[in-house]
Amino acid sequence: MIEAMEISRSFGSTQALGGVSFRIGKGEVLCLLGHNGAGKSTLVSILATALPPTSGTARVAGHDVVREAREVRRRIGLTGQFAAVDEGLTGRDNLILVARLLGANRAEARRRADELLDAFSLTAAGGRPAGTYSGGMRRRLDLASSFVGDPQVLFLDEPTTGLDPVSRGALWDLVRARVAEGTTVLLTTQYLEEAEQLADRVIVLGQGRTIADGTVTELKARLGGASVRAQLADPGHLAAATEALRRAGLDCRTGEPDGTVLVPVRASAALAEVVRALDEAGVGITEISLIEPTLDDVYLALAEHTTASRPGVPVPS
Repeated sequence: MIEAMEISRSFGSTQALGGVSFRIGKGEVLCLLGHNGAGKSTLVSILATALPPTSGTARVAGHDVVREAREVRRRIGLTGQFAAVDEGLTGRDNLILVARLLGANRAEARRRADELLDAFSLTAAGGRPAGTYSGGMRRRLDLASSFVGDPQVLFLDEPTTGLDPVSRGALWDLVRARVAEGTTVLLTTQYLEEAEQLADRVIVLGQGRTIADGTVTELKARLGGASVRAQLADPGHLAAATEALRRAGLDCRTGEPDGTVLVPVRASAALAEVVRALDEAGVGITEISLIEPTLDDVYLALAEHTTASRPGVPVPS
């Protein structure tokens, strides 16, 4: 449904994208991660026909984004980083306008508008001018607009920025429902939890290039798997705990003065090995847990690597 082949884009002497390639199938969710300026929004703009590439080609829903831009636009929905609504119209009329522009008759447009007002918890405010809406409400109305035409491909550029947790969860549910019906979604986000919740695949961009590509599980595996964290009953037993774990063939790091040991492991079964080794050494523990690497860990590690190769680029927090 989306195919990008060596997409590059320059603005004067500044290269925003430098040869990005990927494919997304029907009903898949691809998440783009990267620091501000990494090229995420530029790539979305190219795929949504708002901006031509300097070089390379792209196809969306089988149509070239440059030569067949009109056909691409018929098949996509787009939500940008900032709400784009007509503040002089009511929320309902904003949605009716979009539906009419997409070819719906009056009755169909009103029905679709009412469905989306309900889905985005805006029914009570549907008759009010959008200019009276809060920032979060305008954002929800903008998001609803991108769903009006039942798009085959949905581009969501940081869609939940400014939304409260309840509204964010509601959007996730709507995206999952669309994907279940076969819609393809390309998502950019600053919320790593969002990527973990929705993405079938993640591409991390840095300096306009792909620096990582894979599933969330695959990217996490790059950090070497999980760790077992054990809190010792007596912090004075750190040395004995370390020695016992090393005799059992396990490496570990210690935390002082809190009295914890952190043991990198490849499988959850190693948790029992840690307990057994400490028990045989007479080292008591008050708490033990298996800690899986998070997408945050992956992203920060990749960002640090990219920054190290390019001084002056801020590491995202």
